[in-house]
Amino acid sequence: MSVLAWIMLASVASGLLSIGLAASFALNVRSERWINILISYAIGALLGAAFLNALPEALEITDTPKQLTFILLLGILVFFILEKLLLWRHCHLAECEAHEPVLHTNNSDHGRSGMMIILGDTFHNFVDGVLIATAFMADIQLGIVTAIAITAHEIPQEAGDFIILLNSGFTRAGALWANFLSGTATVFGGLLGYFMLNQLEHLIAPILAVAAASMIYVAMSDLIPSLHKRPEIGATVQQVLLIVLGIGTIWLIGAFSGHHH
Repeated sequence: MSVLAWIMLASVASGLLSIGLAASFALNVRSERWINILISYAIGALLGAAFLNALPEALEITDTPKQLTFILLLGILVFFILEKLLLWRHCHLAECEAHEPVLHTNNSDHGRSGMMIILGDTFHNFVDGVLIATAFMADIQLGIVTAIAITAHEIPQEAGDFIILLNSGFTRAGALWANFLSGTATVFGGLLGYFMLNQLEHLIAPILAVAAASMIYVAMSDLIPSLHKRPEIGATVQQVLLIVLGIGTIWLIGAFSGHHH
């Protein structure tokens, strides 16, 4: 299968899978428990993909490792600024600070907060597409691992977004359709990434560093804090096991698919 075919398949699968599962979780009465489980797993998958795959691969194909780690650091700072600007806001549970105003509005804002979510989500999905493309351009196995990590964290994020859209006055069908449309941005990001990097191969390593930065940032600043809301020992053991499971999944895929260029 060609690299482009892999990128398209992964982008479409990631988009459809995350939206489908997110909607079913969001509409499920016991969704919060499932979302909590998924968040812990996603943290492991993101950190595993960043530290075991994306960064080592980037360091392997670059001549300037110090420059690469600087890009990683800069990336984390940029994601912090983006999140401050609310472009990158995720929060997986309905009752988090970022969503407070949404839950208390009546529908008179005609889903303005919903529109912010959709815009932020579309931008985010587009970037995810570029990251998936970059990973596949570097190495097929890295692409598969990256797509899995991105999908794992998209599911709780999309479920949270789905709940917010319903709260800001969207119908179920409307919320699903809005999520689906913003999901198509992943495919456009994947296409753009492929054609851009075909011409500009020297950008693959720096963009992999940015990909690692985004995974580390999302795991550490967006996902981990939500786990601290359940400090009791049983919950903590479950969280640690699920994080290890997430890392283990990524490690196993890497080990079994072997490393090849």
